[in-house]
Amino acid sequence: MMLMQDTANNLFEESKKHIPGGVNSPVHAFKAVGGEPFITERADGAIIRTTEGKELIDFVGAWGPAILGHNHPAIRAAIQEALDRGTGYGTPNLYALRLAKKIVELVPSIEKIRMVSSGTEATMSAIRLARGYTGRDKIIKFSGCYHGHSDGLLVKAGSGALTFGNPDSAGVPKSYASETIVLPFNNIEALEKIFSQLSDQIAAVILEPYPANCGLIFPISGYLKKIRELCTTNRSIMILDEVMTGFRVALGGAQERENIRPDLTTFAKIMGGGLPAAAFGGKAEIMDCLSPEGPVYQAGTLSGNPLAMAAGLKALELLQEEMPYEQLNKMGLIMKEAILMGAKEKGISIQVPQVGSMFSFFFSEKPVLNMEDALATQSEYFKRVFKYTLDHGVFLPPSPFETCFISTSHEGELIKNGSEIVYKAIKSL
Repeated sequence: MMLMQDTANNLFEESKKHIPGGVNSPVHAFKAVGGEPFITERADGAIIRTTEGKELIDFVGAWGPAILGHNHPAIRAAIQEALDRGTGYGTPNLYALRLAKKIVELVPSIEKIRMVSSGTEATMSAIRLARGYTGRDKIIKFSGCYHGHSDGLLVKAGSGALTFGNPDSAGVPKSYASETIVLPFNNIEALEKIFSQLSDQIAAVILEPYPANCGLIFPISGYLKKIRELCTTNRSIMILDEVMTGFRVALGGAQERENIRPDLTTFAKIMGGGLPAAAFGGKAEIMDCLSPEGPVYQAGTLSGNPLAMAAGLKALELLQEEMPYEQLNKMGLIMKEAILMGAKEKGISIQVPQVGSMFSFFFSEKPVLNMEDALATQSEYFKRVFKYTLDHGVFLPPSPFETCFISTSHEGELIKNGSEIVYKAIKSL
C-alpha cells in the first residue's frame, strides 16, 4: 500500500530519529550533492517510485545488483518457491550447492567457493584466508579501491568514505592499518618497488579490476598482467574484488574480459539476485585452508540462506540464457554519447569511462587514471547535473565518486529518455 501523501515529506525526518543519519549506509545519503534522500515505496524494472508518488528512471540499480531490473518476475518466483520450503535452515541446502556449481561453471578461476552475506564479509574473509595460506601479514591495496568497511581495508578507500572525505575511518586501530600498504592505482613502478622491498612479507594484493568506487577507472595496458606476474613470482595471492564487475561486464566478470586468472575472487551484488548474498572463491588448494578442513576460521549463521541463493541462481541462469551483454553495451554507448555531446555543445571538458552497462563521468580535461585524478575533477558540476536530473525524472548515484548502472529493463524508451535528460542536464550547466 502506498504511504499517505501527507506524511511522505516527513518520513526522512522520522528516519533520522531512529536511524543514524536517517540511512543504513552512507551512500544512501545525499550529503555529497545536497538535500535529503527520497524514500522508495517500490521499484519495478528500471523505475523507482518514491513515497511522494514520483517515478524516476533509475541508473543506480540498487548499487549494482539489478542488472535484470528491479523485481524481476522470474527471480520473484524463484524466491517464492524457496520461501515455500522455509526461510532458512542452519544446515547445508540445495540452493547453495546449485549456486556454487553455477559460479564454478561460469568463472574458470573458481574451483571452490564459500557463501557469505555481504561484499565486506567476502573481502575480509579472502584477506584472512590469504594471510593464513601464506603465513604473511601485509596486504597491498590501491587508493580509491573500496573493499568494504572492515578494519585494515578502510584505508584510502573509495565509495562513501571518499565522498565524505574520511578515507581513514575513526575506530580503525593504527596497528590494523599498518599492515595495509596503499599504492596509487595504475602505477607499475610503485608496485615493483614495494615488492622489491617486502616480497617475503606480502600475503596478497587486492584490487577492483575496474575501480568503481571513485567513479569508474580502467587499468592501463599491461597493469593487471603485471600484478599477476608479481604475485606469482613472489608467492603472494592475487585477489580480484569483482563485487561490482562480477557477472556484469561479462558472464565471467572482468577477469574474462581481461584474460586474468586471480587466485581468489570476491563476489556480491548480482550473485544475490537483489537479496543479501556474497561469496569468495578460487583455487581449491587455498580454499581448503578454510575451517572446518583447515586452520583459517570463517563462519556465518545466515551464509548460504536459501532465499538469497535461489534469487542469485535464477539471476545467473537468466544471464546465461539471455546473454544480454551486447545490448547492455549498446545502451552504455548511448549514455556515453549523450553525455559527450552535451559537454561538447556546452564547451565543457568531460571524461566518460564506460564498459558494458557501467559508466561514470568526470568533469576533467584528461583521463582519470587514479584516485588523485578523480579528486582533482570538478565535482560542483556533478552536483548541478544530479539536481537537474532528479528534478526531471532520472536518478543518478548521489555522489561524483560512484558508478552508474544500466539494466536490461532500460531498453527502448527509457534509455532514450534517460540519456536525453542527462544530455540536457549537462547543457544546463
